[in-house]
Amino acid sequence: MATLRRLSASLLLLAPLITAYDLDLNNRKSILDISRNVAYKMMTFYPGNKTGGIPGLFGDPYYWWESGAAFGALIDYWYYTGDGGYVNVTTEAMLHQVGPDQNYMPPNQSKSLGNDDQGFWALSAMSAAEKNFPNPPADQPQWLALSQAVFNSQAARWDTLKCGGGLRWQIFTFNDGYVYKNTVSNGCFFQLGARLARYTGNKTYADWAEKAYDWTEAIGLLSKDYKLFDGSDSNLNCTQLNHIQWTYNAGLFLAGAAYMYNYTKGAELWRTRVSGLLNATDVFFINNTMAEVACESSNTCNVDQRSFKAYTSRFMALTVQMAPWTADYIMPKLQTSAKAAAKHCSFGEDKNTCGMIWTQEGWDNKYGVGEQMCALETIQSNLITVVAPPVTANNGGTSVGNPAAGTGGDRAVSAPQTSPTTKKDRIGAGFLTAFVIILMIMGGYFMIV
Repeated sequence: MATLRRLSASLLLLAPLITAYDLDLNNRKSILDISRNVAYKMMTFYPGNKTGGIPGLFGDPYYWWESGAAFGALIDYWYYTGDGGYVNVTTEAMLHQVGPDQNYMPPNQSKSLGNDDQGFWALSAMSAAEKNFPNPPADQPQWLALSQAVFNSQAARWDTLKCGGGLRWQIFTFNDGYVYKNTVSNGCFFQLGARLARYTGNKTYADWAEKAYDWTEAIGLLSKDYKLFDGSDSNLNCTQLNHIQWTYNAGLFLAGAAYMYNYTKGAELWRTRVSGLLNATDVFFINNTMAEVACESSNTCNVDQRSFKAYTSRFMALTVQMAPWTADYIMPKLQTSAKAAAKHCSFGEDKNTCGMIWTQEGWDNKYGVGEQMCALETIQSNLITVVAPPVTANNGGTSVGNPAAGTGGDRAVSAPQTSPTTKKDRIGAGFLTAFVIILMIMGGYFMIV
């Protein structure tokens, strides 16, 4: 109840809204004011701090992974703005969902728990460690240890029996999508390893990160011209690919490569990879405005996909910090996208509702957590050049780690803890296994269109 009262009081202070958003990127107050209003609206969708609500869950129609990503956006919000209004609710949410092994595997999510889902919660925890977000109480799991626990759990699942390696999409064998090896799961693992390597200085994380990158490239999910495709069927030994491209896959690998570039103190190999991945993101921009090209024009983006641009903006901003020479390419795109996003955030009865498609005039009548998060991350990311860079254990970091976290057993190999998945349980960040082959054929068509 104390958390509820604090958040309610914070929201009441934010209630006065403006009638139109004309973002002035040369005015820090303009960025802060619009970010504050967009964040406020995003949290109106959150029932977790209300009576009967579950901390950390936004609830239907939002899957568990997007909740973790949304709290990552609020960690970024605190980092960029200094506004502590959401610190308590974010901490409560992040700790409530850690699960019995403290590695973001809560049993009540078993029927839809993927490696990518777990990975997004871990990346949010990693952001908290790197940005010196207020630490949890000493008797609670700590941000760095949580990130290490997820990494260790996933490293144990690296599967060489099919496709020569890689992580599967789903963790549990009884879930639809277990046979699918997708780029987002491996991208989360790659980026997490790279960030842990930089934070801790432990080369083992870097070795795993490079292994994940090399596997993705070898299997063809990362092409020679640095395009990133959705995934492949392990039952076909990953000989056929789903060629659909999503913004967040590009962002995951771009930032991961930038962290490796930073960790290796500017190694030419990683500079080349960052440059290639950066240039390949051009497909996701129309006149420098970000677009989810695989589904926006056809109006087919599902609830998950309507949040993807948030992570792309988040990761492009991190890339600027880790590889400052990328700013000349990235910042104009973040700036143009932010102005377009802001103009698409003054709809609805409250004049504070964001749409999804920023490349068209007027509101597309899309709204929700994903739309607000996309706008929030893109707008606030324009402050990336004026905030302190992510810390490390030897340079300002205060989060306590545990290199052995997550190594005491993997619940992925235990018996199901919930009823088997139903048809409506999960579409998630990729596609149902039954449609994989069809989508492999259609993927190229979408990108050509």
